[in-house]
Amino acid sequence: MLKSARKQEKDPEGRMPLAEHLRELRNRLLKSVLAIGVVTAVAMLYYKDIAHFITGPVIESVGCPRGTPAGTPPGHPCAQITAQGMLAPFTILLKVSLTTGVVIASPVWLYQLWAFLAPGLHNTEKKYALSFVAAGVPLFLGGAYLAYAVLPTTAAALVGLTPSEWSNLFPADEFLDIVTRMVVVFGLAFELPLLLILLNFGGVITGRRVLSWWRFMVLGITIFSALATPTGDPLTMGLLAAPIVLLYFGAVGVCLFNDRRRRRANPDRELDDDEASQLDLTPESIDGLDPATGHRMLPEQSTGDTPPRRNGYDDAT
Repeated sequence: MLKSARKQEKDPEGRMPLAEHLRELRNRLLKSVLAIGVVTAVAMLYYKDIAHFITGPVIESVGCPRGTPAGTPPGHPCAQITAQGMLAPFTILLKVSLTTGVVIASPVWLYQLWAFLAPGLHNTEKKYALSFVAAGVPLFLGGAYLAYAVLPTTAAALVGLTPSEWSNLFPADEFLDIVTRMVVVFGLAFELPLLLILLNFGGVITGRRVLSWWRFMVLGITIFSALATPTGDPLTMGLLAAPIVLLYFGAVGVCLFNDRRRRRANPDRELDDDEASQLDLTPESIDGLDPATGHRMLPEQSTGDTPPRRNGYDDAT
C-alpha cells in the first residue's frame, strides 16, 4: 500500500502521469502521519515529564511556593499553572503529545517532502536544497531554544505587573499556546537570513542590494521583535533582535562572496539583456607572419593542362 509509485515506473527525469503524482503524494503523507502518530503515542507515556520540562523554568521563575496562595508574599507576586475543567488535563495531554510528535518526527516528514520534490530538481538545485535544509534545521532549533530560554524572563516581567492584592493563575492550555507561538515565531525569524541567501543563489537579488536594505532591515527586525514578544520589554526584544541582526549581516557577507565568485566565472552575468558588454580592444602583439600561398590567376602564368587564354577569354569565341 505504501509502496512508492516511482518504483513501479522509473523515469530518468522524474516524469510521471498526474495519477501517479497523486498516488506518490498520498504515500508520502501516509508515511509522515504514521511517523507522527507513533511518536505521539510514545510521548503520551511520558506526558508528565514533557509537561514538566516545558513548565519547569517558568514555575521556578514565578511559581508560588507550595501551600501559598497565588499573589503572595506581598510585593512579590507569583503565579500558579492551573487546568480549568474536568476535560482540561486530557486535552492538554493530547496537545503536548501531538506537538512533541511533530517536532521529534520532523526528520521523517521532512525527508518525505524532500523525496517527493527531489526528482523534479536538477543536480545543482538538489545540492543547494540539501544545503539549505541542513542549515535551516539548526537555525530553527536555535530560535526555538532561544524562545525557551527567554520564557522565564518573559513570565517574570508579565507577573511583575500584577498588583500585590491580586492572584495570578495561568491556564495550562493558554500557557502552552503562548509557548508554541513563541517557539514558532523565534524559529521562523531565524530563517530570514537563509531566505535572503536562497534568493541570492537563485539570482533574484544581489549582495549589494541586500546590504543597501540594512537600515530598513534593522528597523523592521526591531519592530518585529516588539510585536512578537508578549512582554515588549527591552530585554526580551533585544534577545530576539540581536541574533537576527547578526545573522542578517552574516547573510550579507555570504551574498557578497557569492556575487564575487560569480563575477570571476562570468564577468557579464550582472548585465541586463539590453546592455552591451565591455569589449577588450587592446591590440595583441604579432610574433611572426605566415607566408601566404595563392593560385596563379593570370593568363600568362597558367601552366599545365589548362589551355591558354586568348584576349582574356578561355576559348576562341
